[in-house]
Parts: sequence; C-alpha cells; structure tokens
Amino acid sequence: MVVAAGSGLAACSSGSSGRATADAASSSACWATATSVSQCGGMKALVAAAKAEGHLNAIALPPDWANYGSIMKGFEKKYGITVNDANPDGSSGEELAAIKSERGSSKEPDVVDIGPSFALQGQQEGLFAPFKVPTWSEIPADQKSAQGYWWDDYGGYIAIGYNAKDFPTPPTSFASLLQPEFKGAVCLDGNPESAGAAFAGVYAAALANGGSLSNIEPGIAYFKELAKKGNFVPTGASPSTIASGQCRVTIDWTYLQVQYRKSLAGKVDWKVFVPTKGLYAAYYVQAISRDAPDPAAARLWETYLFSPAGQNGWLQGDADPVELAALEQSGQVDQAALAQLPPVHGQVSFPTQAQLNAAEQVVLQQWPSV
Repeated sequence: MVVAAGSGLAACSSGSSGRATADAASSSACWATATSVSQCGGMKALVAAAKAEGHLNAIALPPDWANYGSIMKGFEKKYGITVNDANPDGSSGEELAAIKSERGSSKEPDVVDIGPSFALQGQQEGLFAPFKVPTWSEIPADQKSAQGYWWDDYGGYIAIGYNAKDFPTPPTSFASLLQPEFKGAVCLDGNPESAGAAFAGVYAAALANGGSLSNIEPGIAYFKELAKKGNFVPTGASPSTIASGQCRVTIDWTYLQVQYRKSLAGKVDWKVFVPTKGLYAAYYVQAISRDAPDPAAARLWETYLFSPAGQNGWLQGDADPVELAALEQSGQVDQAALAQLPPVHGQVSFPTQAQLNAAEQVVLQQWPSV
C-alpha cells in the first residue's frame, strides 16, 4: 500500500519537494483522471481535495427513494461537503442528457445513478470516467464494468405480496396465482410495455414457466392464462390500490413491497415473499462523469456509498446493496434493516444487454394482443 501510494504521488507531482507532491495529490487535476483512491495519495488526500471543492453535483436522487435523503445528509455531515441534488425526480435519460448539455460548466453532474441500459449507453458514448472504489473486489464481476466505467449499487428482486386477511391459504409461487381463489386479485406495477417493474414481473414469470433470459414468451403466456382465468387485474400496484382492495396480490420489487407493508401497517396485513422459481433481480448503477467539475468529491462520494455507511444506508431504504454478502461476512450489516427484507433462496443471473433488448421487443410486439 505504501508503494502504491508513493507511485501515485509521484505520478501527480510537478516537482521533487514534499510540499509540491502534497499539493498535487490534493488537487482536483490529479483526481480528474484517478482510477483509484491510491493513485493520487490515498483517502487523506482525496478528502482534502474534495473539501477544497466544497460540493458535489448529484442529480435525480429523490430523498425518499432508497433512503437517499439520509445518505446525502450522512455524507455532508461526515465531510462537510454540500450535495446539490438537481432534478430530484428526473429519469436516467435526463441524467445522461444533463451530462451532455452541461458539459464543461460548473453545473455538470459529477455522478449519476441510472438504469443498466443507460449505463451501457453512457459508456458507449464516452460520458464516464473509469474509477474503481476501494471495495471493488466485493462487487460481483457480472455487476460492474471490467474497466470501471460503471458498477451496480442497489436493487431488488421480483417478489409477490398479498393481503394475508383475504387469503387464508397464501400464494407460494407464480403457479399458485392461477388458482380460483385469486380471481380478480393479481396486479402488476404498471404496463410492461413502458414500466420497468411490470416488465421485470413478466421476465420473472417467464423464468418460472420454462422460459429463460433469452426467452420471455412463457411469461407473456402466463399472464394470458392469468387473464383468461379472471385473476389478472390491469390496475397498477400502489399503496392506494392495495388499501382499496383493487390489488390484493401484487408482483413487484422487494423494496416497494416492503414499503407497502410499512405504509399500510394497521390497515392491511401485507405479506411478501420472493419466489424461488422465477428468481429475477435488477440493480441501479453508479458512474462518474468524465468531465466532472468536482472530480475529487465525485470519487469521495462513490467511496462513501461503497463503505458500510453507504451500503447500510440503502439497506435501511429497503433495497439490497450490491455488497450485502460482504457486509454480512464482515459482521458490519445492519441486522434490523436486513430483517425487513424477505429472504432470497437461490443464485440470480442477470440478462445481457442483447437479451434485455430482445425481451423488450417481444413484449412490445406481443403484449397488446396476447
């Protein structure tokens, strides 16, 4: 570690004196191209440079989404750096558009939190700077760019939630939802032609019915059968539709299911489970803007997010942090927050971009008629 730090300092220095080396290591110029914390002097130098910048340009981080409000406050309190969150309710597409439209200005986003397809788009368009957080090895290989252009942060699994009061015999799988007792009960979270959660529900149903990441058609056939039996309700899942009884069973992300359970406590006895057959997960993605106006703060933010504080922050927001396994192994996981999540059994696999694109096209072509 000493050798690595020394090499990084030498690479960043403009002179031979210790003073020049320290100044260079703390400068934004060095951090603008740093691919690791050690490259420009380690954590102490990174914190100093980030504090000198004084702020971080974030974008599209709703304070009540995955506990981001508390995470941002924790970062500000720890380092005294202000987080400017532009367009909190923005989309992944708007995040990439902001990088392009604000490029070279002080308003350009330093970091983004985006969907996986947008991460690949941003990498292809050269929008991101490569960087590997100190805990890089704890992120599974299929959940990060090998070069460090992006990496998964938090996500969830498709789960089945239901009102326990209405179903003395609870559902146990996708197949069980075809039974007569679930007539007029089962909802998706939106339309799979346009809503990611609903699309994921169809993908999970495909995996549960003989399909694969390369074949989503069995999922469409499953919902055709569910509709034929009168069990499928084309009403979007939400706390209000659950409370009203329109959606007595929902197929949705774990973090939303847990939030339904919490928000409806005392009104609805909402139970949640992740089906073993039909295991499907998706994660959001972190990346640093190639021309981040605050490059040190950007890298310090990412380092914070992938520390126990940041990872547990997402867990406290009912999401699965990507380094959950490592947190558990090290004994640093927030056990109370972890207990809120439904257990998951089995190993999940993630579709490639080509598989996702093909599945989306099949849904667009077949869902309206099938």
